[in-house]
Amino acid sequence: MKLKIALLAGDGIGPEISREGVKVMTAVCRRFGHEVEFVSALVGAAAIDAVGDPFPEETYNVCRDADAVLFSAVGDPRFDNRPDLKVRPEQGLLAMRKKLGLFANIRPVATFASLIHKSPLREDIVSGADFVCIRELTGGMYFGEKYESDDHAYDTCAYTRGEIERILKVAFDYARRRKRHLTVVDKANVLASSRLWRKVAQEMSRETPDITTDFMYVDNASMRMIQDPRFFDVMVTENTFGDILTDEGSVISGSMGLLPSASIGEGTPVFEPIHGSWPEAAGKNIANPLAQILSVAMLFEHFGPAEEGECVRKAVDASMEAGVSTPDIAPDPSKAVGTDAVGTWISDFIAAER
Repeated sequence: MKLKIALLAGDGIGPEISREGVKVMTAVCRRFGHEVEFVSALVGAAAIDAVGDPFPEETYNVCRDADAVLFSAVGDPRFDNRPDLKVRPEQGLLAMRKKLGLFANIRPVATFASLIHKSPLREDIVSGADFVCIRELTGGMYFGEKYESDDHAYDTCAYTRGEIERILKVAFDYARRRKRHLTVVDKANVLASSRLWRKVAQEMSRETPDITTDFMYVDNASMRMIQDPRFFDVMVTENTFGDILTDEGSVISGSMGLLPSASIGEGTPVFEPIHGSWPEAAGKNIANPLAQILSVAMLFEHFGPAEEGECVRKAVDASMEAGVSTPDIAPDPSKAVGTDAVGTWISDFIAAER
């Protein structure tokens, strides 16, 4: 297999965790005889500083021509609390999703046996939790008509039947590969857009009787995720609800630095950690690279070779069992290691494992 990877390190800790993702991906390719080429491009605040655009055309071209994008993070405190600014780093991420036609975000939520004690939930509640959140990415309020003045503002949550059908198809496909249980999350008791979601989902569920489909209001789903996370198998929802619920789900494992995600659709797929740029930690070699590294596992699995993805997951599990961890999850903080040490340990494990 030959892969051309667009490398978008972005801002804050992005370049540091990106290096570890490259390190691990290179180790996997060497072990399994694949070829990989990395092409770097600017995004976020780094791109604004360089060319005034958080997702410049050159970056889009690099992404378009690649087999996949390995993305890290965007965001810079210089742009925070500045509603007057018209150009922001996060716009680069939204533009990438829109221009590449990435309408589905796949975000697994799983616990790790060696880190159950780090979860804010009791072990008897969280142990064994393993579900997937599927979020619609290119519709809803984030992309709807907007207006803002000094005393009036609105964001329009608009969806078409076609947009809903295509994300639900992804969700039903994922449910079929797992435990055949799909939960559709909406606010159909209040919102017209949610009533269309529910109507379309009910129609599609009648055509897929092999999948158990249930419906849950978003407020109930947010509570159920904390009270009984093992209830869920595959969850699907619209853009804004999905943004909130996936971040809520991410802390179940004990650290946002542990979970990867994939954004798929019409164009080049993007694989990225779920966390932000954490600019306060930039350059300190303390950022957890595991979510970035697990994004590499998802990347390989997207293209079919399950063995390669499993190899990465095994190495990540082994690193945590061995206590080779950054300060956020280290069993003994006095023995925590740096970002680069975690990536090197995992890469060496992959190279030596047979």
